Amino acid sequence: MPQLDLEKTLRRIKENQWALADIDWDAPGREMITEEQWPKLKAFMADLTWIEHIGARGFAAMAKKAPNDTLKEIYTWFHAEEQRHANAELALMQRWGMLEEGEIPEPNINLRLTIEWLDKYSDDMPLNVLGSVIPMLEVTLDGALCKFLLDEVKDPVCHEVFKKINADEARHLGVDFHVLEMLGHGPMYRLALESIATAINPKLLLGVAVYFPLLNRMRDNIVTMGLKEEKLYEAMVKFEKYGGETPEGRRNPWYQVMRMHGKWVINRKNRFYHAPVDAAVKASNYIPKSWLPEVPSWVNKLTWHTTA
Repeated sequence: MPQLDLEKTLRRIKENQWALADIDWDAPGREMITEEQWPKLKAFMADLTWIEHIGARGFAAMAKKAPNDTLKEIYTWFHAEEQRHANAELALMQRWGMLEEGEIPEPNINLRLTIEWLDKYSDDMPLNVLGSVIPMLEVTLDGALCKFLLDEVKDPVCHEVFKKINADEARHLGVDFHVLEMLGHGPMYRLALESIATAINPKLLLGVAVYFPLLNRMRDNIVTMGLKEEKLYEAMVKFEKYGGETPEGRRNPWYQVMRMHGKWVINRKNRFYHAPVDAAVKASNYIPKSWLPEVPSWVNKLTWHTTA
């Protein structure tokens, strides 16, 4: 994958901005959501909305760590784009009668825990961690979920919305893999020492404890919707392919960590990994809501209104 011209990429990002007001939310097609689809689709869209905000919070943290002003500005735009994606998905839920006026869907418990960790600790994480985890999440969760949605939902407005979202995500992934390769430059011993120092950080270990169950929860939710989990695994393989396309990318220790983890996730026979993680998913169901802190204040900025 050739290195990106970040200045040119930034110009393209600015030129291709869109708004919720560009879409005719009252256009025909909402009746194409079947009664059978409706309850599962409501839960699916709620999860997707919150996944967008995981990406948004990650990009906000990455902007603070960016090594140059151009990349910092790109990440700031990406933060705003992920928020707009969430709002557009809320607008689709409103179109399909899934939300009351002013209602914001609740995240599942594993998304809630991940959001809490990001809000508290992501600003303390180095770019080499965030720059490796975010592309894995985007290429797997975003990629698999959005493709499945377009295969299953016939509403033309949904397709119009996700054509715009997917165009944004393609730019995100282009920059993600550029940075993944960039992080592989430098002496190998320095890259290894920095990775070891980060890996034993208690804040990162806590992040791992919420990230692993999140992926398995999303796998279960996807299967419930009717998507074969192999489709999710195919998306994970793309991370390995594109992230390791260059020698510099393969030299990035955190790429290798994420690649290895991806292999664990897609190997359902690996009981040493899946048994404890699946148990953690089940255990999280019993966490009382009263034990969780208040949702972050930025949640109040979520809206399906086109004036946002």
